[in-house]
Amino acid sequence: MGVEDGRLEEVLKLLESLSKGTKGGEFLAQCMMGLQVLQVKKGLLRCGFLVTDRVSDENGNWEVGAMTSLMDVVGFCAALTLVPAHSAIELSISCISTPKINEKVEIEAKVVGEKEKLTSAVVETRRKATNELIALGRLWMVSNIVTRKI
Repeated sequence: MGVEDGRLEEVLKLLESLSKGTKGGEFLAQCMMGLQVLQVKKGLLRCGFLVTDRVSDENGNWEVGAMTSLMDVVGFCAALTLVPAHSAIELSISCISTPKINEKVEIEAKVVGEKEKLTSAVVETRRKATNELIALGRLWMVSNIVTRKI
């Protein structure tokens, strides 16, 4: 198994741990419960998700905080396929539409830039049935790897 395969496997294990609540806590586990990985490769992660009452508000809409948390994790994991350790430093999301309970959505994160210790990913959330854009996000991360020059 190569380094790239190892990173992809690490991402899958992390997503499983987060969705089960063994990492990240109960809130994140609730936000991620039922997440399905559809595609993972270097610099890209695509997932499917069914909006349920666990992550909805009193009007039956997908709670923005839950959606943001899920987009953050998917973007972070897309970057993890390239960079072994990093921290998110900025996340901005524009919400265009609001899915309801029982709607299926797809979340896709693509790493779009890397420069020195910075990595940037774009995260899109779309309705599965119509491909309509629900939310668009940009995530900036910085590498945690310390390099020493001797």
